[in-house]
Amino acid sequence: MPKSDQGVNVSRYTMIPRTLIFVVDGEQVLLLKGAPSKRLWANRYNGIGGHVERGEDLYAAARRELMEEAGLEVRNLRLCGTVMVDADDHIGVGVFIFRGEYAGGEVRASSEGELTWVEEGKLDQYALVDDLRVLVPVVLRHKPTEPPFHARSYYDDQDQLVVAISGTPAS
Repeated sequence: MPKSDQGVNVSRYTMIPRTLIFVVDGEQVLLLKGAPSKRLWANRYNGIGGHVERGEDLYAAARRELMEEAGLEVRNLRLCGTVMVDADDHIGVGVFIFRGEYAGGEVRASSEGELTWVEEGKLDQYALVDDLRVLVPVVLRHKPTEPPFHARSYYDDQDQLVVAISGTPAS
C-alpha cells in the first residue's frame, strides 16, 4: 500500500503519542517529581515517560524514557493500558501506559526531576498529576495475563479532568 493510501488528512482528529511508565517494586511505585523549571507538571508527581519520537515503536520509546529519566532498565516491561486525552477539539494525546518490575540498580535523578518510591497507601500525601489517583491503583493491580485497560480523559464544563476507564479487566 502506498503512503498516499494511509488516509492522512489534517482536518481529522489527530493524536500525539506519549508513554507513561510505572516501575513497581512490591507495593511501591516509582514516581517522578517534576523539576520546578518544567513547563508541565512542575513540582507534581507523575510516572516516567514522554513523547514517542519519529522512528520509535512504543516499547523503544518507553525504554528510552526510562533510561533518560531514571537510568533504569526494568524486567517484564508491558503495556497495561491506554488513555485517550481529549485536550482540544482537533488534537488529543494518546498515552500508552506501561508497567515494569524494578530490576535493581541505582535510581538517578535527571533534568526532568527527582525520583521517589511511593507506597500505594500513601499516594494521597503527594501532589500527584490529576489522573494518577485513578490510574496508579489500576496499574498496580493489573496482572500480566490480563488485556490492557482502556480509558478516556477529558475536561468537564468546569475545566476539571475526568478519567473514565472503559476497559477494566475482570477481577
